[in-house]
Amino acid sequence: MELSIDIIKKKKIGVLGFGAEGKTTFEYLQNHGIEPVIFDQTEKNNFYKKNPEIKSNIKCFLGKKYLKKIAEVDLVFKTPGIPILDPDIQTAIKNGVIFTSQIEFFFDQSKANIIGVTGTKGKGTTATLIYEILKRSGKDVYLGGNIGLPAITFLDKLSEQSLVILELSSFQLQSLQKSPKIAVVLNVTKDHLDYHHDVSEYREAKKNIVKFQTKSDYSIINADYPVLNSFIATSKGEILLFSKKKAGNGCYIDKQDNIILQTKAGPVMILNINKLLLRGKHNLENVTAAILASYVAGADINSIQKVVKSFHGLEHRLELVSKKNEVAYYNDSFSTTPETAIAAIKSFNEPIVLILGGSYKGSDYAKLGYEIEKSRVKALILMGEMATEISKNISTKFIGKRVFGLTKMEEMVKTAAELSKRGDVVLLSPACASFGLFENYKDRGNQFKKAVRKL
Repeated sequence: MELSIDIIKKKKIGVLGFGAEGKTTFEYLQNHGIEPVIFDQTEKNNFYKKNPEIKSNIKCFLGKKYLKKIAEVDLVFKTPGIPILDPDIQTAIKNGVIFTSQIEFFFDQSKANIIGVTGTKGKGTTATLIYEILKRSGKDVYLGGNIGLPAITFLDKLSEQSLVILELSSFQLQSLQKSPKIAVVLNVTKDHLDYHHDVSEYREAKKNIVKFQTKSDYSIINADYPVLNSFIATSKGEILLFSKKKAGNGCYIDKQDNIILQTKAGPVMILNINKLLLRGKHNLENVTAAILASYVAGADINSIQKVVKSFHGLEHRLELVSKKNEVAYYNDSFSTTPETAIAAIKSFNEPIVLILGGSYKGSDYAKLGYEIEKSRVKALILMGEMATEISKNISTKFIGKRVFGLTKMEEMVKTAAELSKRGDVVLLSPACASFGLFENYKDRGNQFKKAVRKL
């Protein structure tokens, strides 16, 4: 059922989950004369302490049994991270309660064309780069979803000339019944198996980004992953491919390391990859995807070239913080898994002093240990409860120094500076969650940057 404000006003509405997305949904509905019921698992005292703007006259169901009364409303805006298969939710659905989400409502109501970006990794970087290119090209453009602003906050500002870039997770895509005008699929490996039943369900959720496209839409898909052939087969839109390995009908990197864009007038060389500020082979996928998507959306070649050349990435993702005494310091605090740390290590040909470790997340560090052994990592600063576990996965073939026991980021950065020489890289890529020593990955990254600047 396609929703509108007029339809919603006739129903009793609930907002399920009162994090950042739930709050903006609640505010939007209030601004349109609707008083939703709030459902949130936070206990009553903590909830009102965190949300003083919520007055006693607003109906709330809070705490462990917050879902027991979900059937009291007609329609629920569900936060994507709450599993739709929860027994209480399934009971409510059987009783006729409609479940939707902020993103679904946005797709129903948006006057603007939507560029959706999904993938296991790289969504934020790609979506932001598309946004920056289109903004440089003079477009009325907005960035939202899992990055930028919650989409509903700019819904009422949109016109038919606007463009919206949405970073879309599997959670958001799973129940979506519409696909964007331009769908970008970066990669689909495996993730969020604590939420999805298995890898197959995860992939099927992602597939909704192309499933409902029409012949007038575009599917921009990574040609380097055979698993994405099923996305190509699913889409009814025009298929354009990007690749860091082989020539195609979209955007690719040739044998001379030039980024080539296929335009209506023929192939255009955007720039050589050695001119990019973004580090890492994995980022070449993000760059070629963003170039192709922004061109299809109407960006001019000059804007594409200038933005791609100057784009230095997102904060806490292989972010160049500073160069001190000809040593480059990179903040990759967003790396919370061994796989992302491996990608970071592979991004450098220079000798690396690596800061890693943190709290337990259930990961296997065997492949990371092997990568460290054969890479140019020359020293390790191991922190947090996983320090010993990570070290166990690195054999005696690694002859570099291992430093344990440091608990302050300033101490770690000073030690890394002492262990490094001109031409080296100091890399924070923890491969672990941050809790224990830091509030979150942002706090960890900010402390690293502060310590580097104090050197």
